[in-house]
Amino acid sequence: MTGEIPRTLQLLWEEPRRPAARGLSRERIVAAAVEIADSDGLGALSMSRLAERLGSAPMSLYRHVANKDELLTFMLDAAPGPPPELPPDGWRPALEVWARALRGVYYAHPWILQVTAGRPPLDPGQLSWLDSGLSAMDGTSLSHAQRFEVLMTVLNFVRGEAQIGAVLMSGEPEGDYAALIAHFVRPDRLPALAAASDAGVFTPGPDDAGDSFAFGLTRILDGVNVLLTE
Repeated sequence: MTGEIPRTLQLLWEEPRRPAARGLSRERIVAAAVEIADSDGLGALSMSRLAERLGSAPMSLYRHVANKDELLTFMLDAAPGPPPELPPDGWRPALEVWARALRGVYYAHPWILQVTAGRPPLDPGQLSWLDSGLSAMDGTSLSHAQRFEVLMTVLNFVRGEAQIGAVLMSGEPEGDYAALIAHFVRPDRLPALAAASDAGVFTPGPDDAGDSFAFGLTRILDGVNVLLTE
């Protein structure tokens, strides 16, 4: 490779993971940062607030984390946790378990969607999830390139669903969005959208988000099955 490996990646890949120490440590700093981002959003995360949460002076944090960008990389590595244990009874249930677990990560940590937009993963935490997803297709007739494309299709579907779902859960109530659509969308201007609004598409019930996700994921996996049986 050309160029110097960033310090952050060197730390993540070359330093062994350690249990959280009682005193100030990178692990404690990252865990507190994840808590703030989860509860109040990424915009609420600052080094000064993080220091206050930890009962430390702001400058003390910089002995463990070089800057906020490095902190975000550490957070992306830690927040998802380990990938799920995949069932051994075939590629389809394995990919479904993987996709649902990833959806759970995005809903628990919606800020991940913001930080990772246009940012291919290089940290061991995220790459372990990609490795797990690819392993779901072990034993199939798909080439390595096809397996990767299948996984990217599933991953992008999960991201897209969570991007909307997580925002609706943490921001404006769903009913407000439905009311705005009903107010502005008229059949003479946007007839298909108006019909969808009249049918209640934008006022989902409590189980509709899960049903919508299941519908989309099933259609994708059906398509993969067709590819395997051609």
